[in-house]
Amino acid sequence: MDTPTLSELEAQAVRERPVFGEGAHILCDNLVRIFKTEGVEVVALQGLDLLIEKGELIAMVGASGSGKSTLLNVLSGLDVPTAGVARVAGVDLLSMTAKDRLRYRRETVGFIWQQTARNLIPYLTARENVSLPMRLAGNRAPRSRADELLELLEVSYCADRRPGEMSGGEQQRVAIAVALANSPEVVLADEPTGELDSESSEEVFAALRKANRELGVTAVIVTHDELVSERVDRTIGIRDGRTSSETLRRTSEDGGTVAREYAVLDRVGRLQLPRDFMSSLNMERRVRLELEHDHIGVWPEGSNDEPSEDGR
Repeated sequence: MDTPTLSELEAQAVRERPVFGEGAHILCDNLVRIFKTEGVEVVALQGLDLLIEKGELIAMVGASGSGKSTLLNVLSGLDVPTAGVARVAGVDLLSMTAKDRLRYRRETVGFIWQQTARNLIPYLTARENVSLPMRLAGNRAPRSRADELLELLEVSYCADRRPGEMSGGEQQRVAIAVALANSPEVVLADEPTGELDSESSEEVFAALRKANRELGVTAVIVTHDELVSERVDRTIGIRDGRTSSETLRRTSEDGGTVAREYAVLDRVGRLQLPRDFMSSLNMERRVRLELEHDHIGVWPEGSNDEPSEDGR
């Protein structure tokens, strides 16, 4: 019997390691995605950790190139991770066959593109667009389900219209109905309000919130739209291929909204300090840490190289 190599032993150790957040509806543990472009490797996701519970409505934000769209493509089954763990509704995204991936995209997740033209077939009516994924899945009563979804999202009056006869906001609400057609566990939306005015954006976000609350579907929205990112209970920031921050919101006693931003600490103790904090204090390669009784102090290199009185 051949002796396992060091790399094989390391891979086995990773597979056998307890999974972070085992029971979450969407789970990423040390997720890595590497692209090769003209012989150059680009690491789009650098050991990303993420937990989303069933029924959550969350927004995902980050600068261009931060990795948020890559993450959405992985979760939707459009892209395959390089390493780590990625699971959605109990489905392991790294071990799927091509047939499994097709079934996953048809039944488990619904996807909404930013570009309205990508979501709908132009020569079909709204009802026919919503019915199509159900017909492909073998649903024998797609028309009634399509009409129910169009009614839920308040675009039933568009049932017999083709996309060219609808506004951008109406098209996106019909696109949400298409994404919900086969009763998916999760809906993923990539900048769904990016091409819309503020009024239409409000209507599209209201439709996503309604689907989340009334159908219980977990919804993840990648967005730059503050109207969206500031009106969900949790906003996740992505930076340099990792989750960097989370903003949690709750309703105060007077009916207002209280928001607090947290840095995200990953499994090995890494966190990303906000860039403006680092620039303000000239923090670059090294920082000094001190453990206090109720917090950890972080100082720029050279601020005070002497140990504290308690010896730390």
